[in-house]
Amino acid sequence: MNPSNYSAISFPGLGIEVNPGRAFSLGPLTVHYYGLIIAVGLILAVVYATRRCKSFGVSEDDLLDGVLWVTPFAILCARAYYCVFSWDQYAGDPISVLYIWNGGLAIYGGVLGAALGVLVFCRIKKLKLSAVLDMVALGFLIGQSIGRWGNFFNREAFGAATDAFTRMGLYNTVTESWEYYHPTFLYESVWNAAGFVLLHWLSKKRRYDGQITLGYVAWYGLGRSVIEGLRVDSLYLGSFRVSQLLAAVSCVAAVVVLIWQSFKPHDPKKLLVNQAAARTEKAPEQEEEKTPEQEEEKPEE
Repeated sequence: MNPSNYSAISFPGLGIEVNPGRAFSLGPLTVHYYGLIIAVGLILAVVYATRRCKSFGVSEDDLLDGVLWVTPFAILCARAYYCVFSWDQYAGDPISVLYIWNGGLAIYGGVLGAALGVLVFCRIKKLKLSAVLDMVALGFLIGQSIGRWGNFFNREAFGAATDAFTRMGLYNTVTESWEYYHPTFLYESVWNAAGFVLLHWLSKKRRYDGQITLGYVAWYGLGRSVIEGLRVDSLYLGSFRVSQLLAAVSCVAAVVVLIWQSFKPHDPKKLLVNQAAARTEKAPEQEEEKTPEQEEEKPEE
């Protein structure tokens, strides 16, 4: 199935039929909707994070520094993951590995790359990794929910043939006929949006740093392990769908840890946001406790 063979897109159950372009021109530049939508998802994730970062104990300056540091990790690893498991597409023309506007970014590669970038960043900035990952996880759900629509414009990441109410029609310009498939990109987009709403609410009630990250791994892993089974363009390792296997294993592992943590007592004072608040409260008190002698010891200018 070659995505370039498809033109019009329809959702018969909803009475919708459209034929969106894959790109548009802006002067001498060609802007691909795939990349544009991913960029919009990233921007909205960052906007959300700037509004919530203090509730995780992270300053806005550290957040923005982290975005500049982590984003390249995520993009490079997302592309590398995809290319490694579908090398037959690039072996004849290795330079095409760089053509990311044609699609080919694996979300799990991006997640792993971002996690690596966050780990390095937190080491350098001396930030609590689990608290930062909680914030990043919520941003990921926003970016993934929106970014999946890049697949819509590229006519890719759809599932097996179906006649279900949710089916998506693709007009094949070679056979001049309609073909109907599961719109797996849409399923995942909706699943991620629902996960964001749930975890956003739970993040205000979290008992320990890292709880939202575990929730993200469990939620996304559960949805992806089911949805990946419907796809016809999965990346394989032998006879196994790589992303489906990774999703299932990570989901089970996260659920086990969440259950284990639910039986443990958690001190709210250990949340990074509460530690940051305590430091802020102590600063004025320490200033007030200075004796007159200490004030006199200040060097003259």
